Amino acid sequence: LAETLDFEVKRWAAGKEGNLRALLSTLQYVLWPECGWQPVSLTDLITAATVKKAYRKATLCIHPDKVQQKGATLQQKYIAEKVFDLLKPIPFEGDNSVISATSSIT
Repeated sequence: LAETLDFEVKRWAAGKEGNLRALLSTLQYVLWPECGWQPVSLTDLITAATVKKAYRKATLCIHPDKVQQKGATLQQKYIAEKVFDLLKPIPFEGDNSVISATSSIT
């Protein structure tokens, strides 16, 4: 099971490593419908502010503690953990700052 889920996550992330905008705009292809993620188009992720906002929403949907609280299945927890690890921390393109996944959780 872990190998299958790893393959799905790696296939989704292939070619997008380090590209936060591309990862955020395609999250819906790797997450499950009940996680609460609302798809965001790449054209909506033009400014650093919109990327940060989408990033914070994504980390709230897939943060391991939040996923646990929502009663996710073992497969969903595994995918969320892998995606969470892929998203943190990724530097912004055109912006020298780095988003830390832990700093956006309140």
